[in-house]
Amino acid sequence: MSERKSDKRATGIETPKNPSYLPGISCPADLRALPAEAILPLCDEIRQTLVDTVPETGGHLASNLGVVELSVAMHRVFDCPRDHFIFDVGHQSYVHKLLTGRYDRFSTLRKGGGLSGFTKRSESEYDCFGAGHSSTALSAALGFAQGDRMAGSEAYTVAVVGDGAFTGGMVHEALNNVTPGLRLIIILNENEMSISKNIGRFATHMARLRRKAGYLKTKKGISRFLKRIPLVGEGLFCAVRDTKKALKNALYGSNYFEDLGLYYLGPADGNDYEAVETLLTEAKRLGDCVVIHLKTRKGKGYAPAEAEPGKYHGMAPRGTASVENFSHRLGEILIEESGKDDRICAITAAMSEGTGLEAFRAARPDRFFDVGIAEEHALTFAAGLAADGYRPVTAIYSSFLQRAYDQIIHDIALQNLPVLMCIDRAGLNAGDGPTHHGIFDVAFLSSIPNLTIFAPVTFAGLEASVRKALSLGTPVAIRYPNGGEDPRIRDTFYPDGASYALDACPGIRESNPENRDEPVRAVIVTHGRIVKEALTARERMAARGIHVGILLCEYLKPYDQLAAEVGARLPEGVPLLFAEEEIRAGGFGMLLTDAMRRGGTLSGHPYRILAVDDSFVCQSRPEPIFRTAGVDAEAMERALDELLS
Repeated sequence: MSERKSDKRATGIETPKNPSYLPGISCPADLRALPAEAILPLCDEIRQTLVDTVPETGGHLASNLGVVELSVAMHRVFDCPRDHFIFDVGHQSYVHKLLTGRYDRFSTLRKGGGLSGFTKRSESEYDCFGAGHSSTALSAALGFAQGDRMAGSEAYTVAVVGDGAFTGGMVHEALNNVTPGLRLIIILNENEMSISKNIGRFATHMARLRRKAGYLKTKKGISRFLKRIPLVGEGLFCAVRDTKKALKNALYGSNYFEDLGLYYLGPADGNDYEAVETLLTEAKRLGDCVVIHLKTRKGKGYAPAEAEPGKYHGMAPRGTASVENFSHRLGEILIEESGKDDRICAITAAMSEGTGLEAFRAARPDRFFDVGIAEEHALTFAAGLAADGYRPVTAIYSSFLQRAYDQIIHDIALQNLPVLMCIDRAGLNAGDGPTHHGIFDVAFLSSIPNLTIFAPVTFAGLEASVRKALSLGTPVAIRYPNGGEDPRIRDTFYPDGASYALDACPGIRESNPENRDEPVRAVIVTHGRIVKEALTARERMAARGIHVGILLCEYLKPYDQLAAEVGARLPEGVPLLFAEEEIRAGGFGMLLTDAMRRGGTLSGHPYRILAVDDSFVCQSRPEPIFRTAGVDAEAMERALDELLS
């Protein structure tokens, strides 16, 4: 290996001038072959690679900087893929990717046809379990560990779980089912952050757990000594163990993990490579269920990320314009409305920044609740508040709301409680991939009685939707896209601007060809951000002398009411294209055409439904996400041609 020199950049990372270790690692065996003195320079090299790449591609920087030493040590101590590595959420697996033959493709991270921003089974044999949502790793790891035991395998399963994930109930459900004798190693990565700063009793408990450096060594030595005493050794060991546990619990309180019958090692500095490797080696030697408690620093080695880990948790690609978005606008609207109605409360599931509620937290701390990564609890908690006379508003990503489906039905809709569910990131979302596409909420919410669904696509529409929802006294869902409003959409459908939000309720916005003398040959019926594709399709058709109208639906449910309003705006016999960026099955197009057919407003209208087919929409090529999903302007133009032929 060539001699290496380093300099220290403003970031604080010791950066080799001529990196040579990382490009030579094509598999973990190459990493294990490196001499011990190469490990710390390699860690610096990995950090610099992350700092150089992630701001360009977008993605999760701070969390990956924090697990560099841990990821390297895991691959040095264990034999992946024989041993299974499962990263909770998977957003902190970038180092793992760099060490498992994906260094050459790392610049394609989160791009169409490139590396996923999470673990993905189809991407590599080293990714044994896919992820994207929190608190699932331990349940999956338990499945691997039990499966290996039944198969007689001596493979280990290592689950890396952040302390933020422990605010989710699934982790504790899995811990409750851990049985002795499994080769299961649970790494508790405590960085006091999930996305927003961790809250709750478990986070407080973690902050109090401490162990002295020599504790484990002394404990093992005494255990071996007592057990070797003839005749009475085993009984004496049990008596001493029980007495020690009772005394420790009386003085310090119990250890959550040891009370569950698990070995507990730590806490230790998770950014101290030698300490991490030592604990992993010891856990492997024990050959049983072990919890290793590591304290890492999110953003480690990169000064800006250390100072503001939340800001560097999820980054947009460099050059992405910073604009006011729907999330932040929601927070502003709620602050304004809470000044008029003191019953309004805001609830987030560890996503106060992502859902735009930080401003509300600051303005109304007495009416703000962060429940941790616990969407199920968030919805039932909201139901309880509503039943007690309050007006709770939950703000949750569409792809995370899936986790609380039973609570929406059983606790909210069945009791017809006035809970407002603000569904962020609705629709297709490039970059994060299929785990974060909000393409299912329309279908799974539309089947629920008592529920109204609004679909604003401008800030004026969002304001109108929130105000109307808060006045209804029934369950309401408001779904809106990631990012900001599109000026083209705003100027086309809302020429009267913000005043619309003050004077009107969500309804149907209509846009016909500018030349009113030209007959409308077809109509696109749609909702949400995909309307910009409809506008492009209309322009393409107009260039060919075919004039197309557009109906933009600001609300979806109740569908019978929507069907009547749509039908009243249609020229007789005009072909209809129902376009949506959600799944076809049980979605907007299917339900609206059914309602129109039952109401007699579909008769005489040829129609097509353009939607996401039975697919999770994985971008296998570098192209726009709407094209990948088959719902872009060109697809609309083709569908219109078929209708008109």
